[in-house]
Amino acid sequence: MDIQVLGSVSVRYGTRQHTVVSKRLTAILALLALSPGRTILADQLEDELWASRTLTNARNALQASVGRLRKHLGSITGLRGDELIRTVGGGYQLDVPAGSVDAHRFREQARSGADLVTGDPALAAVVLEEALSLWRGPALSDVHDGLRVRIAAADLEEQRITAYEDLITARLAVDPHRISLPELRGTAAEHPERERLSELLMLVLYHAGRQAEALDVFHRARRRLVDDMGLEPGRALHHAYQAILEQDPRLGEPRQVLAHR
Repeated sequence: MDIQVLGSVSVRYGTRQHTVVSKRLTAILALLALSPGRTILADQLEDELWASRTLTNARNALQASVGRLRKHLGSITGLRGDELIRTVGGGYQLDVPAGSVDAHRFREQARSGADLVTGDPALAAVVLEEALSLWRGPALSDVHDGLRVRIAAADLEEQRITAYEDLITARLAVDPHRISLPELRGTAAEHPERERLSELLMLVLYHAGRQAEALDVFHRARRRLVDDMGLEPGRALHHAYQAILEQDPRLGEPRQVLAHR
């Protein structure tokens, strides 16, 4: 069984993809899947599901919902539902390996790829591409009502952007001309607060022979930082700007430029 949360929440078993039968059950499965093998207290689940309203029989409603989810997962897998979702102490535990959840596979691959960027950027690019290919859309896109899920979705999105930055860094070191400039430009526009994306966009533009555009990215990023936060760009962004302005010969070896981060 493969539980997918990097997009809408779903369950894959064999070759078939299954949605969960209700929004409430989807939220319970998502919370359990974010911490497989760990107990999620019933109080936490109740707070996630009904925080905005008072429910006098919340514990009974939760037990009934977990029972329905067990039955649903059992019908998909042929396994006993109470073996997949165990009652442990004052809560519930999804008893599956962490690797059965796409978010956990993504995190492991993203960490592995990040560790390889400096020493083996070609392999890093392969690993990071595989990690990012697990995403099917915004994480947990159909269960954003509860606070814990919203926090988890934001954290996963932060990790996705970091993995993308690592991927562009690795590609710069191997073959900068294979980088999709429209994709990078769009991602940088969606996340104007991330100086690293601006830095990478500058370097990719420079490698594409567009020095003036690369310098303009710096000036626009600087205006945003000064106007919105009263801050000057960090050292890495300044270093990239100066190297591009002077056409530093080391720009032919992007890893040397990026090492100053």
